[in-house]
Amino acid sequence: MTPSIVVDIGRHAVEILLLVSAPVLGAALLTGLVISIFQAATQVNEMTLSFIPKLIAVFIVIVIAGPWMITLMTDYIRRLYSSIPSLLG
Repeated sequence: MTPSIVVDIGRHAVEILLLVSAPVLGAALLTGLVISIFQAATQVNEMTLSFIPKLIAVFIVIVIAGPWMITLMTDYIRRLYSSIPSLLG
């Protein structure tokens, strides 16, 4: 196994990580932004106000994008496991 193969495997793993985490992090970020704008407009400065909406948004995104995320991860793992013989030999 050459160093370029190891770097390629690591790069692809990071790409999968970013693709899988982007919808969840984006939903949490967008929800936090909306709640902070609401807090600034109403001058309600409660730190715990954004927790429940973020939790609900993340849950909804996981329910909607979950099958795609699992398919993406299992496809990567299957390709990685199937390439083990060629990497060792």
